[in-house]
Amino acid sequence: MKKYLLLSLCILLPASALHAQVRVVKSADRKIPVDLSGLRPAGDAASQLFFQTLEKDLRLSGWLEPVRSGGEFRVNGSVSPSGDGLKAGGQVVRLNDQAVLFSKNYAGQPRASAHRMADDIVEAVTGHKGFASMRIVLVGNRTGAKELYTCDSTGENVRQLTDEKRIVVGPNWGPDGKSIVYTSYVRNFPDVCRIDLTRKKRELLSGYGGLNTGAAVSPNGKEVALILSKDGNPDLYIRNLRGKTVTRLTATPRAIEASPSWSPDGEHLVYVSDTGGSPQLYIISRSGGKPRRISSRGAENVAPDWGSNGLIACASKSGGCYSIAIIQPFNGQTVYLTTDDADYEDPSWTPDGRHLVAARSSNHQSALYLLDTVSDRPVALLHGGGSWYAPACSSQ
Repeated sequence: MKKYLLLSLCILLPASALHAQVRVVKSADRKIPVDLSGLRPAGDAASQLFFQTLEKDLRLSGWLEPVRSGGEFRVNGSVSPSGDGLKAGGQVVRLNDQAVLFSKNYAGQPRASAHRMADDIVEAVTGHKGFASMRIVLVGNRTGAKELYTCDSTGENVRQLTDEKRIVVGPNWGPDGKSIVYTSYVRNFPDVCRIDLTRKKRELLSGYGGLNTGAAVSPNGKEVALILSKDGNPDLYIRNLRGKTVTRLTATPRAIEASPSWSPDGEHLVYVSDTGGSPQLYIISRSGGKPRRISSRGAENVAPDWGSNGLIACASKSGGCYSIAIIQPFNGQTVYLTTDDADYEDPSWTPDGRHLVAARSSNHQSALYLLDTVSDRPVALLHGGGSWYAPACSSQ
């Protein structure tokens, strides 16, 4: 099954991504052993946390297997406390010819510094971008109300972002990773809001009468896709964030649109519509025109995320359960990830283009999981302390 999935994904992936996969791994189970014995952390808690986080990050990458001896590559360096954080220096050596792939120093908090080093190691060894430094925004109900939270790529460092004591849904990152858009019910009806994380400022983006939801910021940061019902049924619109002009893209008086996501080049949008009788995925040009249905399998296909790898992930309902499907947007070829009997919903691509973060629901509880599209089994990142929904990964 793993080899079949890898072959299917290679069919879906563009030529550049396929070349990278063949160059790095020859089978779905192949992992490159990296020896960490040359990295010597001091005995303090911060240095030990750095080492543990780095080891976990490398294992979660899917490409690498951290070991304490042997291996094809070796990490050398040291980690020690410095002020309120730590300092670390590291280099990666290819053992067969003793070539130094990179040498770099890091400073700051243990987890953040380890995440940066892990991404550098992954890219140096494999040529692939890592995802350890990304952040995740999601919805949690640990206080009794649905609020926004952020966490790091391993599900740790959880921080509550809102305290609205109302329902919040549909968070998404701005492309610079410094802002978050979401739907707020703080005024008892759905508005689209944006949080500036740098200035810690919240602003109203869209508060028309009726429904305001589905916010997704364009890759260039200049526009936001919205679902608005101000002119009748919920339809897809684009709003210019500077001029505040609003352009309507769809007009379906007997259907409902939802969940837009931008293509990597910002020229198209994928969204959900029940114009054909059930929720399915459609693509439309950002200039408008006739939408094109791309989902053909599953009773329902919802919550699309168009990744930087060019592929669309979504939650696909079949046999009463939701599983994760990956769709090639221009020919509709579809691959399903092998998981289990639970519901997997709201997939979000990580920056490496290989992994997804999704909400896994079972027995009325929802948790945050990492899904590997190549080989590894799903990994629980955040569970317990309430339920966790609607994750979205930052692009950096």
